[in-house]
Order: sequence, then C-alpha cells, then structure tokens
Amino acid sequence: MIFVTVGTHEQPFNRLVEYVDNLKSENLIDDEVIIQTGFSTHEPKHCSWSKLYPYKEVVRLVSKAEIVITHGGPSSFIMPLQLGKIPIVVPRQKQFGEHVNNHQVEFARAVAERQGNIIAVEKIEDLKDIILNYNSIVKSMNASHTSNNLRFNQKLSEIVDEMMK
Repeated sequence: MIFVTVGTHEQPFNRLVEYVDNLKSENLIDDEVIIQTGFSTHEPKHCSWSKLYPYKEVVRLVSKAEIVITHGGPSSFIMPLQLGKIPIVVPRQKQFGEHVNNHQVEFARAVAERQGNIIAVEKIEDLKDIILNYNSIVKSMNASHTSNNLRFNQKLSEIVDEMMK
C-alpha cells in the first residue's frame, strides 16, 4: 500500500494528488493508494482518499504503508522516519501556488543531502520512476532503517539553525 499525505496547510497541493491519481489510473501503480488530500481541490478518482484523517489513523496508515509520500513539512516526514520508513518527500513549491515560499524545497534538499534518509523529489515527473524503483533506491541509500531520534533531532536542529542565519 502507498500512503500519500499533503499535510494540513491551507493551500492546495493538486500537483501531487493529481499526479499520483493519474499514475494509478494508467495502471502504473499496482498497489492500493490512499491519499490524504488536505485542502487540495482535486478529488482522486482512482485512489482511496479523505481530506483529513485523525492523527491515529495517519500513524496506522504510515505503519501499514510500503511507501510513504509526503509534502515537505517536517512533521509529515519525521513520523515515517520514526517508524523506520524512508519517505518520498515532494516539497510544495511557490511557483505552483502550493506555499508562500520555497522553504519546503530548501529544507527537504538539506535533509536529503545531510541526513540521507529521505528521497526528495523536486520535479513531479521524477516521482513515477522513484515509486517504481523504490526498493532498489532505498537499498542503495546509506540511511539506516532504525530510529535514531536523538541523533536525527540534533542534526535537524543544526540544519534549521544554519538556515535561519
């Protein structure tokens, strides 16, 4: 199962929701896909979805998922990391009206480069191949599947401090 979450930010993230729904409609994804669409206006036709799920349900879906795809909000990709998953992170971008600036792009890029424990996707067209090759990509990463919260939080704090300078 693939779980996709766009978080609870009030701007739509139709680009991600539509792209995943289209992959499913073209039978490029065989797995069941569940999408938390948030304030997106696109209603998936080929995937199960809800605008919002209660937090406990999100935890259950992330735990059950073979692949987790999130937007670039830290809380949305930290939870899968804590559950031993390597999330695919598609940051919201200002140019598409998905956020007020590109902080998610910058943050996801920094975490991917420094921590090596997320798969950051800036070009939506790259998502298909990443989903289809997910297992081999994860195997080639140096990131550990085990939770190492203290080390991660320290590194995350360093990244945030550096970005705020």
